[in-house]
Amino acid sequence: MLEFPTWKKVMLWGIALLGALAALPSIFSLTNTAWPEQLPNPTVNLGLDLAGGSHILLEADPAQVEASRLEDMEEGVRNAMRRADPRIRIGDVSTEGGQLSFLLSDAADIDRARAEIEGLINGTGPVREWDLQVVDGQRFVLTQTAAGLENAVDEAMEGALRTVGIRIDGLGTREPTILRQGDTRIVVQVPGLQDPEQLKELLGKTAQLEFKLVQRQATQEEVERGFVSGGEVVPYAADARGQGFGVVVERLGGISGETLTSAQQSFDSRTNEPVVSIAFNPEGGNKFRVMTTQYTKRQFAIILDDEVISAPVMQEPIVNGQSQISGSFTVESANNLAIQLRSGALPVDLAVVEERTVGPDLGADSIKQGMLAMGIGTLLVMLLMIVTYGRFGIYSTVALVINVLMLLGIMAALNATLTLPGIAGFVLTIGAAVDANVLINERIREERKRGRRVMAAVENGYKEASRAIYDANITNFIAGVLLFNFGSGPIKGFAVVLVVGLFTSVFTAVPLTRMWVAGWLRKTRPTDINL
Repeated sequence: MLEFPTWKKVMLWGIALLGALAALPSIFSLTNTAWPEQLPNPTVNLGLDLAGGSHILLEADPAQVEASRLEDMEEGVRNAMRRADPRIRIGDVSTEGGQLSFLLSDAADIDRARAEIEGLINGTGPVREWDLQVVDGQRFVLTQTAAGLENAVDEAMEGALRTVGIRIDGLGTREPTILRQGDTRIVVQVPGLQDPEQLKELLGKTAQLEFKLVQRQATQEEVERGFVSGGEVVPYAADARGQGFGVVVERLGGISGETLTSAQQSFDSRTNEPVVSIAFNPEGGNKFRVMTTQYTKRQFAIILDDEVISAPVMQEPIVNGQSQISGSFTVESANNLAIQLRSGALPVDLAVVEERTVGPDLGADSIKQGMLAMGIGTLLVMLLMIVTYGRFGIYSTVALVINVLMLLGIMAALNATLTLPGIAGFVLTIGAAVDANVLINERIREERKRGRRVMAAVENGYKEASRAIYDANITNFIAGVLLFNFGSGPIKGFAVVLVVGLFTSVFTAVPLTRMWVAGWLRKTRPTDINL
């Protein structure tokens, strides 16, 4: 009990001091005091409820997922029939009424056609994706099942959730809250971002990039009508309308942005204008090489979210899998487009249905009131401990102060976020830390009443009380981990403070105070203690 080797003392004091020192930048920040720039600056991030920021609610339209699956199925069916040996000819293809129907040129091919598309309609999941009917002996009708559409919407929302997270991380924001709400909604909260316009622009674009061969320029009437026979009408984006109203492109085929491996904002070497430099993976690079080689001197449309942002003429084949997207970009808009392309296209469009900006004033008041409550509670607890346990109470109060500093320092080092429930977690941690010291001191008092000597009473007190302390904190740790894994937003903030506080409170209440008590006992050898 009394033997604390030098290395152990240095270790305990080192951990305590490092944790306390890591809290200083956060304390300076919370008190609006300048911190020296030449020193490390780990600080606790403040959540939306404390620092203010932007709150956006996004919603997807399941009908778009249904239409996208219908288009993909049409292309899949055409490719399957084209690959069949011998080729199966089809005609009168229609997607009206949310169904895909097509007519076989030869009724004798019905069994072969069914076999070719069987894999497409079954999918890879546990449910059947499409229902197949044969009408009038030659017409196939494919209808999406409710279960298949539900799975597709769920997969699209999970993909959108990942993409939104990547895009927001690209902005350099800290600890955003991104979570699903219901079946088709996503909540985004970004602390510290007072202007939501950049966020809305970044998240509102699908960033579906396509390269398609241009058949011809479209007239204003065709753009307004939205379709032509044998092609697809795509209007020019607002920044590119000097080139015309729109273009007619090949409806199927082309190259999609899914094969991109990188996208970076850069500058054109000739004009010094902001551009987006892109690179394809081997599959996309090979397609791009074949396409530009086969159609050299032809016009290509670079289509972003169903708008043409540029329509250059390919003067020569592009064989290295790299290209540039040019347009009327600013540095900021080019960087945002690069972020969108790097994160991948959203599987479904997300519309902003609710937005609000939380000012920092309410958060500052919450911090002030929370710190005041924590300060008053800490002082009262310290006073009670000193009055009740004397010297041992002083040790407990010093350990309590170090505990709070270590908790703040570790959260700063972990780049954790402090929310309003997190402040409640701080107050709870103070109570838990004091509770451990109360258990130890009361156990020592009981040992003295049983007639044990001071040394034996203190040793048994720490030994026996530690069991109860560890059991209680393990239970709280499990609860904190569950809250963090299954909670979101403020609940996670509370769980982080709770879990980190468990470690700091046990460290300061047991080994740290035990070292101090051991040093005092070894130095003075008292015959009695005031407990």
